[in-house]
Amino acid sequence: MARNVVISGGGTGIGLAAARVFAAEGDRVLLLGRRAEVLAKADVPGASTYAADLADTAAVRGVAEFVAEEFGTVDVLIHGAGGTGQLEPPAASEDPLDRVAHNWTVNFRLNTLTAALLTEALKDRLASPGGRVLFVSSIAAYRGSGSGAYAGAKAALHPYAHDLARELGPRGITANVVAPGYIEDTEFFGPAIDPARRERLVADTLDKRAGTPGDVASTLHWLASPGAAHVTSQVIQVNGGAERGH
Repeated sequence: MARNVVISGGGTGIGLAAARVFAAEGDRVLLLGRRAEVLAKADVPGASTYAADLADTAAVRGVAEFVAEEFGTVDVLIHGAGGTGQLEPPAASEDPLDRVAHNWTVNFRLNTLTAALLTEALKDRLASPGGRVLFVSSIAAYRGSGSGAYAGAKAALHPYAHDLARELGPRGITANVVAPGYIEDTEFFGPAIDPARRERLVADTLDKRAGTPGDVASTLHWLASPGAAHVTSQVIQVNGGAERGH
């Protein structure tokens, strides 16, 4: 039977790749993102779209109402929204502490708050049993991210997934995290990554290649499958062996 799949950050990168994998299986897919023009260009057969800032409570309520009217039950909820804030306005102040506060706040809103608000808004609509909640984290949650802000925001998803797994487990719902390493063909690094940095990131892997959005999408698809019904509260790393975790 076709499942209802809701994907945040569904217009580009990993979210878009995941949407295509689920749609190819005949599932009904809803793509969420802030930029309506990006969602409109997403080539996912049969997918619905809804533009919303998922860090805004009123906007998330709108998403929940749309899902209730158009889908009813949510079988798979994938949190692909995030980033380091490259599309955000810069800090209004040049004061160093103001810039730190801005950076941490932006990263928290983009990576943590979006996932928490959308999950809580749709939690009661998750299929029971069989529902799946999947978070896209990052290798940075283990290694850091320079300033720490992005890494900290992604790392916060790990205990949240554990709490959800404990809460939703009795309903037959799983909650897991996928933590990618360096993934090409996304907007994460802006228009282009510095070639020297790319070389270092690829050199860190054991298979000596960059990851692709499809690598992560396939892992998400497996975690959403009946075969992963007893896998919950786990962090699955997709990084070519660049990080083994703890």
